[in-house]
Amino acid sequence: MGPKYTDMYALFEGDAEARRYFEDLPDYVREQIKTRAGNVNSLASLQDYAENLLRGDD
Repeated sequence: MGPKYTDMYALFEGDAEARRYFEDLPDYVREQIKTRAGNVNSLASLQDYAENLLRGDD
């Protein structure tokens, strides 16, 4: 597991892979993730949340 950041924006500053992953997501998924930016603190948490949204499990 990679490092943890304070929020999604700090994650993107420190992890280019996480930023690319986020940018490749559909618009509706990105918008939902932005509403919980404080809870996204690692690439793994970003991927888990995105996968849940893509499945419709929010």
